[in-house]
Amino acid sequence: MQTNKTNEIPIMSAQSNHCFSLLFVLSLLSVSPFTGESRPPFACDPRNGVTRNMVFCKANHPIHVRVSDLIGRLTLPEKIRLLVNNAAPVPRLGINGYEWWSEALHGVSNVGPGTRFGGAFPGATSFPQVITTAASFNASLWEEIGRVVSDEARAMYNGGVAGLTYWSPNVNIFRDPRWGRGQETPGEDPVVAGKYAASYVRGLQGNVGNRLKVAACCKHYTAYDLDNWNGVDRYHFNARVSKQDLEDTFDVPFKMCVMEGHVASVMCSYNQVNGKPTCADSDLLRNTIRGQWRLNGYIVSDCDSVGVYYDTQHYTSTPEEAAADAIKAGLDLDCGAFLAEHTEVAVQRGLLREPDVNLALANTITVQMRLGMFDGEPSAQPYGRLGPNDVCTPAHQELALQAARQGIVLLQNREHSLPLSNTRYRTVAVVGPNSDATITMIGNYAGVACGYTSPLQGIGRYVRTIHQPGCVDVACIGNQLFGAAIGAAQQADATVLIMGLDQSIEAEFKDRVGLLLPGRQQELVSRVALASRGPTILVLMSGGPVDVSFAKNDPRIAAILWAGYPGQAGGTAIADVLFGRTNPVSA
Repeated sequence: MQTNKTNEIPIMSAQSNHCFSLLFVLSLLSVSPFTGESRPPFACDPRNGVTRNMVFCKANHPIHVRVSDLIGRLTLPEKIRLLVNNAAPVPRLGINGYEWWSEALHGVSNVGPGTRFGGAFPGATSFPQVITTAASFNASLWEEIGRVVSDEARAMYNGGVAGLTYWSPNVNIFRDPRWGRGQETPGEDPVVAGKYAASYVRGLQGNVGNRLKVAACCKHYTAYDLDNWNGVDRYHFNARVSKQDLEDTFDVPFKMCVMEGHVASVMCSYNQVNGKPTCADSDLLRNTIRGQWRLNGYIVSDCDSVGVYYDTQHYTSTPEEAAADAIKAGLDLDCGAFLAEHTEVAVQRGLLREPDVNLALANTITVQMRLGMFDGEPSAQPYGRLGPNDVCTPAHQELALQAARQGIVLLQNREHSLPLSNTRYRTVAVVGPNSDATITMIGNYAGVACGYTSPLQGIGRYVRTIHQPGCVDVACIGNQLFGAAIGAAQQADATVLIMGLDQSIEAEFKDRVGLLLPGRQQELVSRVALASRGPTILVLMSGGPVDVSFAKNDPRIAAILWAGYPGQAGGTAIADVLFGRTNPVSA
């Protein structure tokens, strides 16, 4: 190498320059163009001489041919290790391990192990909880939210921090209002739930032929609306359902999800239906989902549900029988380790045939190929250039705000008390355990939000506020803070009480025993309303319904709003409704 003495800049020969350029290009190929971090290796890397000419790596071949070729190269132990959510790598074929479990109920979530936040992806847009968005009755909104969520999901996948298979949405019928997970669902109406399912799934999965942007999953099939109530939990629950109720109610959203939304996956539930575990019921899985509805995708168990029907429900005598029953019934993937641990012995004992295993794998691998996971260089594929700049964009956050505005419901408005005038009511008391809520607003199965605007902050953009929580938390066990809250209401021109629930009251594995406001919240509302020198507005945050008959019948409470769990922009949306910038849905 020669040196330019004047500037001390190395000058390379043509040969060394060529070598440097080649090394530079190769180094770029191994680094994520978005994060600067080393990108995980990918299947069917064109630089891999071992797999380059294998049929399953040829993107121009029909998918069923590629799937058959790949399955034909796997040994039985390799196949079995692919039957679970944390699928094992097959190094000799250049296939890396894959985590199937990611969640995107109302934004990319880190509930499942397939997704993590940090580095270039500190958060993602957190939309209102599903029960809130469903209250808009706006199918185009539901689909647009799905499109945005899948943009952010693909961006995170490209950055190596997320998968492409999202076990969302939850489209169970919210039949019992005490169910802790009702907040995740579109509600009690089968047709509305079905329209929501089809719309959100179309947004998530895209509409480019047979290709998938991400693979969605409608869950939990079927007749599941109990987690832990009155000594009965979901692991022991046997839903006794007539054929008509199954057909006309519980199955409607799933049928619409498959037949209209063309979802890539359905998840079976923990519970039994008429004495049979859903994940071992061939009539439900193989005959209905795949046979009648023609699912083009895979069927996955809820996490550990195969183990549950062996260990807890004692449905089979041996674990091998449980594994065989699941696969023969039509289950393709186990969220959990049960199939990985017991399937091989089930085959050896003649309880299951290897072609049964092949069929399950064909369904999962087909979805992976539709996602492009065996098409080589990810950045050269559709959506391959999405990155950190495509997450938490101003447009995405504006959509979260619009969704929150459209989901708020006006339950009562005496004498046209709303909207409030910020010239007439210059000082507003903001009271209640959810008055300065942030994380509460995103409900469960959420991720890390881009940022929050609490109700207190939102109202503070319109008027001067006097803030008093009134209760330590939503449990509201004591009345120690009541005096300060009453004093605030006496000083202000108007009072806004923001009450309701949070995940300590209603959640997965936490059903309610009643529908009243928790603890002494009702007393706080009544006492503050009595003391308020101006109009009192009650705002409810909750996923499940709350009985506020006392407030409806209290002439001192001028208006009642239900905000659900309104997402990261919930405080802005609530304030915009209170002060008339936008109109709520009317009940």
